Amino acid sequence: MDWSPEVTERNPGDSAQRPVCIVGGGVIGLAIGWRLARKGAAVEVFDLSTAGRGASWAAAGMLAPLSEVGFEDEGFLSLGRESLRLYPQFLEELKEDAGVEVRLDTQGTLIIGLDRDDAERLRRLCEFREHLGLPVKWLSGTEAREIEPLVSPRTSSAIWIPDDHQVDNRALVEALKTALRKCGGTLHENRPVEAVLNEEGRVNGVKTEEGEIGAACVVIAAGCWSKQIGGIPKELLPPVRPVKGQIITLRQDKLYSLPHVIRAPDAYLVPKGDGRIILGASEEEMGFDTTITAGAVYRLLERGWWAVPSIYDLEIQEIVAGLRPGSRDHDPIVGKTTIEGLYYATGHYRHGILLTPATAFEVSDLILEGRSSGVFAPFGPTRFLPAGESAVGW
Repeated sequence: MDWSPEVTERNPGDSAQRPVCIVGGGVIGLAIGWRLARKGAAVEVFDLSTAGRGASWAAAGMLAPLSEVGFEDEGFLSLGRESLRLYPQFLEELKEDAGVEVRLDTQGTLIIGLDRDDAERLRRLCEFREHLGLPVKWLSGTEAREIEPLVSPRTSSAIWIPDDHQVDNRALVEALKTALRKCGGTLHENRPVEAVLNEEGRVNGVKTEEGEIGAACVVIAAGCWSKQIGGIPKELLPPVRPVKGQIITLRQDKLYSLPHVIRAPDAYLVPKGDGRIILGASEEEMGFDTTITAGAVYRLLERGWWAVPSIYDLEIQEIVAGLRPGSRDHDPIVGKTTIEGLYYATGHYRHGILLTPATAFEVSDLILEGRSSGVFAPFGPTRFLPAGESAVGW
């Protein structure tokens, strides 16, 4: 029996088609759904609440593979840089389908240190990046303030990273929702998926409280809820947990202009084109709790003020908490599972916005063409299985 998704010439609404069912309507699920729909596949995206209003909405939108690479993250660096390379194409095609432009902000990132200890830490980080051949530049405090006059006069040193960018994540989410629908995909909001259905060792649909929906294949892109989906053997469930993050939105006034992303010890400030400044973010192991707490907010405001003192007089527009999907090793879980027709696109942790293009291209190509770019090879779902273990008896 042929289980591949049926594709027509821009007619994905044909009821005879078995759709690709995507569980999760965050930025990852929406992007995969849009990429599939624009190629003519029938697509059904399910979200347990309002699509895109979870971690995707609470994010800062930084596209920062160079800023965030750690000493043991060279594999992730390659993935992050590839996804950033894909962003211009991704946004241009999104503009064609959604009819709205989501702009790539290329102003660059300044990582600052505020004392001698910070300077020593930044020097090691800079030398590591130089060793990798990355385009970074070491700056004195004075040179850092020449690039960004609003940083603290206490700034002792900095790393200038011109090739790290950012995007308005909220505008991205809304554009993806529009593009998905315009390309013929269906978005089911406030409709959680209870379980994945299977027959003869292969997925064939999903179950919701309204009933069962047949599917050619199923993509689990439910973020930190990915492990809660029924119908998948316990040993094959993606090891993803919620990691709480509280984040503050400030409003710039007419006398205030911060063009660059500023990363400081324990805080970052990300200016948006509409006058917002995103100040974030806490990192808390609190399960599914999304309570706004005084301590986390105080700490963010204090660390942000240390880095850019002039935020003191800015209006607080919003405080939200999101739940990042953290995997067991904090790397994404993307690709085919050992169950035929079941794919994972989850566990993106703090990098969901950055990895959206690469994930969307990878999963859509796997489903429609059986082709992998190889960029997610180290991050496949099977890496958590003991050697030789599979979905026997499912």
